[in-house]
Amino acid sequence: MKYSIYALHNYRQIPQIAQLSEEDQFSIEVVGTVLPFKTNSYVVNELIDWDNYKEDPIFILNFPQKGMLEEEDFNHMAKVLKSGADKASIKLEANKIREKLNPHPAGQLEYNVPELNGVKLTGVQHKYTETALFFPAQGQTCHAFCTFCFRWPQFTNMDEMKFAMKEIDYVIDYLREHPEVTDLLITGGDPMVMKGKVLDEYLSALVNANLPNLKNIRIGSKTLGFWPYRYLTDADADVVLDAFKKVTDAGLSLAFMAHFNHYRELETEAVQQAIKKIRATGAQIRTQSPLLNHINANPEVWSTMWQKQVELGLIPYYMFMARDTGAQKYFGVSLADAWEIFQKAYTSVSGICRTVRGPSMSCTPGKVRVVGVTEVKGEKAFVLEFIQGRNSDWAARPFFAKYDTKAVWMDELKPAFNQPEFFFEEELSDMFLS
Repeated sequence: MKYSIYALHNYRQIPQIAQLSEEDQFSIEVVGTVLPFKTNSYVVNELIDWDNYKEDPIFILNFPQKGMLEEEDFNHMAKVLKSGADKASIKLEANKIREKLNPHPAGQLEYNVPELNGVKLTGVQHKYTETALFFPAQGQTCHAFCTFCFRWPQFTNMDEMKFAMKEIDYVIDYLREHPEVTDLLITGGDPMVMKGKVLDEYLSALVNANLPNLKNIRIGSKTLGFWPYRYLTDADADVVLDAFKKVTDAGLSLAFMAHFNHYRELETEAVQQAIKKIRATGAQIRTQSPLLNHINANPEVWSTMWQKQVELGLIPYYMFMARDTGAQKYFGVSLADAWEIFQKAYTSVSGICRTVRGPSMSCTPGKVRVVGVTEVKGEKAFVLEFIQGRNSDWAARPFFAKYDTKAVWMDELKPAFNQPEFFFEEELSDMFLS
């Protein structure tokens, strides 16, 4: 299949766009001026149900929706565009709105960027003891953009907000100095937009570095959902697959962290063949997605998705909460509803699907999951636990928050049972002061 890219400047060239009303088309332009928009021929032709596009989960997943901006901000940007303002003025007004949208949540800029010999590694994050993240500069875009994207600043030309670096040698030196790191996650953007030769150079360098502490290489990618032809017909598809095999042949674990947001993304022949190709390299494919209003906030969607994933040899891994950034107000689901959706989906599938964990919040102190809801002496409470914490000793310790039907994120929760603060708060505060 020919790969055609559509962005804001040429999206009206998509034949199906002609069936949208002028109002709907203008809404795409207004929101797409603030939050990034990009699609491709596979998503447009093989995934979206254009006969029902207003309700179609893949259309909503990929095409900007009016409700993604506050009404005041939408109206302001619409006025700016209608005024015929120049590009510089439009960008200035768009950036003002972007700054309101919490562009880097959970302390990513302030607390996660490490140093090597006194130099900040702007393409690395190290939040959890065992895991470091690498943002290769050549992988800081995607084949198509998700409307909920929590790393949307990577794609808005706000360079001061961008994580990226090219130097794999710095990453290797950092790993050598930090033997506690066992896992390296290569992320973006999407690292699988890189040329196969570049990916091979990065992976070969890691393999050849002989780092005894490095056990697992992970690659976070949406390509299976948005461009599975990356592994089938792209000119360097075999180079990519050979690079994966180099990792597994060297005795390292390669985990392909695949983002699937709806079971429809698993139904095409292309994605099913691509999955077989990747698995044949010895790589393991784990799956994850946020829980998203308007897209997958339904237990049947999740149970169907997990079952299809297992049938295809994939491992369900995470259900995330929509992060407190970008269009969270449009996509977010309350923690109370999220747990009910998870519980209903989880209890309707077999044990082999129950490798999934969630609903999980990637917040400032760590990955916090809602284990359930309980009642103690008449007080209803959320049972929470860390899957990962800035202090690894916090993990797997149950703690309690007051039950709140409106809360959608960790910072909206209060300790239950008259406790003055959560058990980790004093230590977390000391970490940021040191």
